[in-house]
Amino acid sequence: MQYTHLGRSGVRVSRLCLGTMNFGEMTDEPTSFQILDAAVEVGINFVDTADVYGGPQPPDMEKGFGLSEEIIGRWMAQRGSRNDIVLATKVYQPMGLGPNDRRLSALHIRRACEDSLRRLQTDHIDLYQMHHIDRFTPWEEIWQAMELLVQQGKIIYVGSSNFAGWDIATAQGAASQRHFMGLVTEQSLYNLSSRVVELEVIPACRHYGLGLIPWSPLGGGLLGGVLKKAASGRRAGPAMKEKIEQYRPQLEAYEALCEDLGELPADVGLAWLLHNPVVTAPLVGPRTTEQLTQTLRAAEISLSEDTMRCLDEIWPDPGGEAPQAYAW
Repeated sequence: MQYTHLGRSGVRVSRLCLGTMNFGEMTDEPTSFQILDAAVEVGINFVDTADVYGGPQPPDMEKGFGLSEEIIGRWMAQRGSRNDIVLATKVYQPMGLGPNDRRLSALHIRRACEDSLRRLQTDHIDLYQMHHIDRFTPWEEIWQAMELLVQQGKIIYVGSSNFAGWDIATAQGAASQRHFMGLVTEQSLYNLSSRVVELEVIPACRHYGLGLIPWSPLGGGLLGGVLKKAASGRRAGPAMKEKIEQYRPQLEAYEALCEDLGELPADVGLAWLLHNPVVTAPLVGPRTTEQLTQTLRAAEISLSEDTMRCLDEIWPDPGGEAPQAYAW
């Protein structure tokens, strides 16, 4: 396994990040344990979750809420593997029906962190990520809450998720005024079929030294050989069928290129992300150990300049970076 720095921080993480959104909902606890064991065994030391993962969100909230964190916590307690991983979780999403059970008020950040620590059965979170921008809470309040958690040793680094480029700039400006490190990562939707973050988010990450953690790196399965799977009889859901028809010409060209390369489409899609120097680690969310093993090939693939140009032709970028993409 290859390793890189977590943004501009000194800590090093694996080039693939184990996403655990399926734990507790799509993947049962014994299988989740097997996936975590297999990930550590192959050298993956970066594990991502969120307080909201594992079950239904309000207003349902019947059972399983926060279960992903609980599963990881029990795994660490039983395996004694806390020091083997860089553990990331998130705050923002609704965790109850009350008016203060969500977003990024200092009150909710404090309560949510304590709850995550309890579920994870640990005394600290390595990367505490804001799951979304909060347009109603001032940065002075957010950073004061995060600074206190750092001072208390409950979190080490802070990251963002689903931020716009100007949100990153605003956050870092406010952090700098407080002589605080601020953000070290941004987690965004990014894959060959969804490249809008190349306009402003990626330039902002590069400027401020944030490592990008792409979520949905295969477009929800679109880039995982969906045409070949359909030809073999595997059925796709209505939403995927609609996407397939929308992108059919690109998919045909893409899967043909991958076949010429002798590589699986999923591996090429992940390898393409890893060629971007701003990317720290794509999030992979296997539901089985076999799926996890299949993703490891991506870290070994080196794509030629010709192949990168072909991929750009099949899946065009948004025109470059802003403002050059739409102005001189």
